[in-house]
Amino acid sequence: MGFKERRQKHKDEFKAEILEAALTLFAQEGYANFSMRKLAARIDYSPTTIYNYFRDKDDLLFHICENHYAHLMEEIREIRKRGISPEETLREAMLGYIRYSLAHPEQYKVVFFSNPQLYGRPEEFKNRDTMSLRLWRNTCEVIDECMRSGVFRPMDGETLSIVFWSAVHGLVSSFIFTKDFPMPDPDVMAKMLLDGLFKGYK
Repeated sequence: MGFKERRQKHKDEFKAEILEAALTLFAQEGYANFSMRKLAARIDYSPTTIYNYFRDKDDLLFHICENHYAHLMEEIREIRKRGISPEETLREAMLGYIRYSLAHPEQYKVVFFSNPQLYGRPEEFKNRDTMSLRLWRNTCEVIDECMRSGVFRPMDGETLSIVFWSAVHGLVSSFIFTKDFPMPDPDVMAKMLLDGLFKGYK
């Protein structure tokens, strides 16, 4: 490995270290109480050093979110490569979303409950190439494939995609935030939820 490659590897590793510390700080302090000064103290570097890599706390949060969506994007891409039916693809994608999210609850809270305007206005979201948009488009494509194959009756695919995401997002959020009620097994809940959605939109 040459000098440039070693230098780039070091920079990438340092950025990953900053993002990991930022995720922990966002989870512990919340978005409003997060500061670059607190982050710098946590990793024992000066704030100036962090500013060489990230513009501000929203830039940090954006990269944390993009990493989260990148993992889900890779997962749905791998599922689609298997050559299984559109219905099985959608089920596996939704179950994968639920399981990954429940395995990383602090990350999920930071991604979805920190800054609801991180990606800008709704019309801006679709005009910016992000991992979030790529994941969304893949989800819509799978929903459209389900309609073309007769799994769902014809309707607006984007709206149905939002319905599916809202349902699994609600389930994940319920498990993450509910601490004083005996919740059922997540896998049982996920299966019942998806069975109901598939049946309801046949």
